[in-house]
Amino acid sequence: MKRLTLLRHAKSGYGDRDQRDFDRVLNARGERAAVAIGRALKAEGARFDRVIASDAARVAGTISLVERGLGAPLDPIWERRVYLASAQTLLEIVQAQPDSADHVLLAGHNPGLEDLVLMLVPERADDALRAAVYEKLPTGSRVELEFDVDHWAAADTARITRFTRPRDLDPDLGPDADTD
Repeated sequence: MKRLTLLRHAKSGYGDRDQRDFDRVLNARGERAAVAIGRALKAEGARFDRVIASDAARVAGTISLVERGLGAPLDPIWERRVYLASAQTLLEIVQAQPDSADHVLLAGHNPGLEDLVLMLVPERADDALRAAVYEKLPTGSRVELEFDVDHWAAADTARITRFTRPRDLDPDLGPDADTD
């Protein structure tokens, strides 16, 4: 069995209108959310054999703060192809992972991450987690998928085992909270 955790970068700001999208950093709420996700991962005893991340500033900031909450380094492999990638490109990256890694964390952006979940997880009427991701994969959220395969190259159908939004950990991090 292989496990894939998808992490959408935390909430970022749009401060300087001349700033490139790639260079946008997290806002205060995003910073709090990333630390909260890290703490949740620590409480669950999460361990990753490999971490692949977009090299955009908001993903790098998310990873750094998740590490703070987790209390351990993630040592990501910074991968430019993850930046604003399509679901198909993300799937190619996942399927290229070494089989020695049983649990991979992939940190990036929407719509690619959300589309990847919907591509990999078959639609069923009783799948509340898939329905929740279909509704919205908010910034700072993570989705854990399981594949009944021994080789990443065969990873094409999954089931969702966890979906955690920042607001699930702290209501002040939700959409109804004051915007930073």
